[in-house]
Amino acid sequence: MRLSTLAVLTGALVLAAMPARAADACDALAAKVIRITGASLAGREGPFAVFRAQDAERMSLDCRAPARITIASRDREPPRAYFALVGLAAQALTGADVPAAEVLALNLHQDSLLADAPQRGGTARALMLCETGPRADGLRDDLTVCRVAPRAGVSRIRRAG
Repeated sequence: MRLSTLAVLTGALVLAAMPARAADACDALAAKVIRITGASLAGREGPFAVFRAQDAERMSLDCRAPARITIASRDREPPRAYFALVGLAAQALTGADVPAAEVLALNLHQDSLLADAPQRGGTARALMLCETGPRADGLRDDLTVCRVAPRAGVSRIRRAG
C-alpha cells in the first residue's frame, strides 16, 4: 500500500511540475522574441504571449507545440518594416536566417495578393503562411497576417563546421 501511495505522489509531483516547466520555457521564448524583435510584452496568460511592436498591429506567440508567432497588419500592403519584423520573429522562434525569412514573407504576401488566397512556404528552419484580404476570425480588422512556425524535424542545435 505504501509503494502505491508513493507512486501516486511521485506522479502527482511530476504532473504538477510539467506546467511550470512549460511556463518557464514559454517565458524564455517570449524573452527571446522581445530581445530579437525589439517588441515589448503586452500580456501573458498560459501558453500565450501578446506583444506590442512598432511595425505590426498585433504580434502574438503561442507556445503550444509547435510554437508559432502570428504577426498582423491592418494594411493590405504593409511597409517593408513589417516584413523585416516577420524575419526577426522567424529568427527568434526558429533560428532562421533573417534576410531569407523577410524575403519569404514578402514573396508569400505578394503571391497571396495575386492569388487572393493564403500562401505557404519555408526556409531551412521556418515554415510560414501569409494571407491578405478580409477575414472572418478574431483578426478580421487585419488585412495582412503572417504566421511562423518551426520546420518539423529541424534541430535547434547548431552543428560545428
